[in-house]
Amino acid sequence: MYMVKDSVHISAPIERCFLLSTSIEVVAQTIGMRPVAGKMRGLVTADDRLEWRGWKFGLPQRHETLITKYARPSFFQDCMASGRFRVFQHDHEFTEIGGQVLLKDTVRFSLPFGVAGRLVGKYVMIPHIRGLLQRRFQLLKRIAESEEWREYLPG
Repeated sequence: MYMVKDSVHISAPIERCFLLSTSIEVVAQTIGMRPVAGKMRGLVTADDRLEWRGWKFGLPQRHETLITKYARPSFFQDCMASGRFRVFQHDHEFTEIGGQVLLKDTVRFSLPFGVAGRLVGKYVMIPHIRGLLQRRFQLLKRIAESEEWREYLPG
């Protein structure tokens, strides 16, 4: 099992940061895939199921996600229900500190295919997931700290 952790400080209210993190439209921009089944727009909540499709590494991808834990505005977890990983779990933790929000993400994953899967995990997927987290943080920070958040969140 591999683990990738990262964090960012965002100068915005915790509720805004949390809700933007649950925005399907923001997630789609981050991962470069689109929802094709389940909840298609808006904000995910507990027990929501989404199916994402797109292309990664020149191959068609399908990833079905289930929101397994949801404690607004401090934590939510999404887990792969089906897809290319053996296990994929993404924890999103929000803490208010001195007028800012600390957003900590932890991704745990493993791949099938024994030694080949471990090599792909270590040399391909860890850097890829780290890059996705960085893009996600940059996007969330930009949106949350500007007036752009109004485009994604209900009045």
